[in-house]
Amino acid sequence: MGILNIAELIEPKETNLEALSGKIVAIDAYNTLYQFLSIIRQPDGTPLRDSSGRVTSHLSGLIYRTTNLMEKGIRPVFVFDGKPSELKAVVIKARSERRAEARRKWEEAKVLAPEEALKFAQASTRIDGTIVEDAKTLLTYLGIPCVQAKAEGEAQAAYMAQKGDAELVASQDYDCLLFGASVMIRNLSAPRRKAQLEVVTFKELAEKHGITREELVDIAILIGTDFNPGIKGVGVKTALKLIKKHHCIERLIAGSKIEREAIENYELVRAIFLQPDVNESYELKWGTLDERRIKEFLCDEHDFAEERVSKVLSKILAQKITGAQKSIEQWL
Repeated sequence: MGILNIAELIEPKETNLEALSGKIVAIDAYNTLYQFLSIIRQPDGTPLRDSSGRVTSHLSGLIYRTTNLMEKGIRPVFVFDGKPSELKAVVIKARSERRAEARRKWEEAKVLAPEEALKFAQASTRIDGTIVEDAKTLLTYLGIPCVQAKAEGEAQAAYMAQKGDAELVASQDYDCLLFGASVMIRNLSAPRRKAQLEVVTFKELAEKHGITREELVDIAILIGTDFNPGIKGVGVKTALKLIKKHHCIERLIAGSKIEREAIENYELVRAIFLQPDVNESYELKWGTLDERRIKEFLCDEHDFAEERVSKVLSKILAQKITGAQKSIEQWL
């Protein structure tokens, strides 16, 4: 789920949806679906389901919260993860084990400690192929483009921003900065009452600490990423100090007591961030909102209330963007 350790280096600024009006936002789809599946649940932690027992929490988030973004004039693009790097296998296995343990505790808590059930239920959240395909289906009916990444979704989103096909990258994790995003948005899909919308610019981060993107990647490698464990006992402040002094891991190894073996696969990890495998042949094409298919999919297939769905769709269908699009330079 990404690198959070570098959060200590970052000072996000508060913003609002109105400030993003007219902008194309490349959204980390898996990250967003995890949010919906974790947050949109019954008090005992049970996810929303239709009459056939199929989970619909993610569909609820997409239809009600994503259409809210559209209503504000935001142009979302959902970017889906591809095949993960083999270096991520250890992290993926550990996460799977944690989810399984959380699910076991959730089942126990529903009987013995109901007040703890929601916490364990949220920690047990997982995404399967059906959830992904249902999400893509609904997004297509909404007219929202879906882009399939070759590997990391955040790498693809950052690449799209670098190419000028998106202006912002939306994710909860800071990996997109390592992948080259110049501006990122956090909490885009979170309930406003629980989380303030935040904007982070790489330029401000770099100027504050006097580092380059390459140096930030090496800092992340020292403290640990999804692709390597980092050096035991080295936190973000120490890593920043070491890289500012030596500027790269090679010079750090040559000029300190830290041995090359202590930083596993750092060249490979660095390449994942600085030369990521991306889909260069993606196509961004916004379609027309298909009210009939949306209602058939949500109301007929998944038991959504037609009145609620009609109400939210009517806002989008009636919407007309009249304000001038703001330039990305305001963030830089």
